[in-house]
Amino acid sequence: MIRPTWACFDLDGCLVDSSRAIPAGVNAGLAEVGLPARTASSLQWCIGPPLSDSFTQLLAEHDVDDADRVAAAIHGYRAAYPAVSVELTTVVPGIEAALAALPQRRVIVTSKPADYARPLAEAMGLMGHFEELFGPGTDLAVESKTATLSRALAALGVAPSAATMIGDRRHDVEAGRAVGTGTIGVTWGAGDHAELAAAQADHVIDVPADLPALLA
Repeated sequence: MIRPTWACFDLDGCLVDSSRAIPAGVNAGLAEVGLPARTASSLQWCIGPPLSDSFTQLLAEHDVDDADRVAAAIHGYRAAYPAVSVELTTVVPGIEAALAALPQRRVIVTSKPADYARPLAEAMGLMGHFEELFGPGTDLAVESKTATLSRALAALGVAPSAATMIGDRRHDVEAGRAVGTGTIGVTWGAGDHAELAAAQADHVIDVPADLPALLA
């Protein structure tokens, strides 16, 4: 059992199901640079990493190594995402009950730009469970999950040892480990046991109902 005083939650895949919304946005980005759409199932790995990483890899699959085209793809994604995110995103079943049962103070720490993440979290009715939301800016400068988490803790005046990072991808676990928080990997998003164990999560859980007991 771990007893941090703060719980830092990833957004996509952890609090909300983005399995339709993010692939729709990615396909809008691919269309922006003249590349064909992909199936939603083949783009699930794009849920979690920074957009620049995802589009760099996707364009490389077409032998494209061009920072300007990556930037254009990101622009296409961001132009489409505000509408598709509200339409196609749902709250993870059971997560609100789990949040309500936690004694910790809570924040969202996401790789999604804050200007997009906050309206989405508000539209999903989640912000009432959290004190603040931290995400990168909307410029194209890359901010790693580690940097976002570190910035969030500094802004809150919270020691890493007093916090736990909770998310569904290795990026969340690696950020927590790099900063010095506890880490909990969740398997109801895009990541699985193998990915989260390889990232050396302190704990891996399968359902939101397991969170309150773990963080009691």
